[in-house]
Amino acid sequence: MQTRTLGHSGLEVSAIGLGCMSMSALYGPAADRTEMIALIRKAVDLGVTLFDTAESYGPFTNEALLGEALKPVRQHVVIATKFGFDIDPVTGQRSGRLNSRPEHIRKVVDAALHRLQTDHIDLLYQHRVDPDVPIEDVAGTLRDLISAGKVRHYGLSEAGIQTIRRAHGVHPLTAVQSEYSLWYREPERELLPTLEELGIGFVPFSPLGAGFLTGAITADTAFDPTDFRNRVPRFAPEARVANLALVDLVRAFAARLGATPAQIALSWLLAQKPWIVPIPGTTKLHRLQENLGAVPIALSLVDVDTLSHAAAQIAVVGERLPQAVLELSNR
Repeated sequence: MQTRTLGHSGLEVSAIGLGCMSMSALYGPAADRTEMIALIRKAVDLGVTLFDTAESYGPFTNEALLGEALKPVRQHVVIATKFGFDIDPVTGQRSGRLNSRPEHIRKVVDAALHRLQTDHIDLLYQHRVDPDVPIEDVAGTLRDLISAGKVRHYGLSEAGIQTIRRAHGVHPLTAVQSEYSLWYREPERELLPTLEELGIGFVPFSPLGAGFLTGAITADTAFDPTDFRNRVPRFAPEARVANLALVDLVRAFAARLGATPAQIALSWLLAQKPWIVPIPGTTKLHRLQENLGAVPIALSLVDVDTLSHAAAQIAVVGERLPQAVLELSNR
């Protein structure tokens, strides 16, 4: 497995990480716990060292799953988790409110350390920017947690450019996490240049467009009633019909190179910058192996430019997330 360093932080991780959210939440019922522990450990065997979770996935159950799965190999892996929502610590009930007050962050970190069965969090993200708490207070709290040894590195998720700059001015950010893929390229306008300027790594979530770029989803695909994609405008049946043009493009490109659409979508991301580390999620071993097969595919500059230009000519239909979720982004 090739490795990459997230910005100027010195944090070295596998070129592709594993997003673990779908094992416990949002893509339908939680997967079998025993099977997911086996999958996570297989990912370690295959060279994956970056594992991404959050207190809100479950809530809490995904962190606990990861803690159990990675305990035997804890010193060899990097665990990333997130805080930022108001969740009852006993019942797991979500209030729907954001909460990044310093005292709340400290409590969340202690609880996460317990669930993850570890004495430190390698990379801790603010899940969404809380407009009621100055980002300087958040960054200062994380700086203190780093000094205390409970956290090694910190980052922001779905944060706006000015928020990133302000936080970085208090204590250097290691990574920013936001959506980025062939079907959502907004980060190219301002985010990527800013991260390059500041020496911050980028960890794209949904690098396969929540599964759409794999080619496995059609206009007729029926999602589980609890699957969040039922509420995503980009996955509405009429939007899917239009958006399949992008999948057809990637599929044709993949066929020419003897790869799969998922592998081409991921290799395109890897080719953008050497400090980009995508975190595709899966609950299936064959998909994990397929995704990791993207790492050795070295697209030429001509390939990257050709695919980028062709994809830009296709107008993707529908917002990438429900409106209420979008309103929490880019603050």
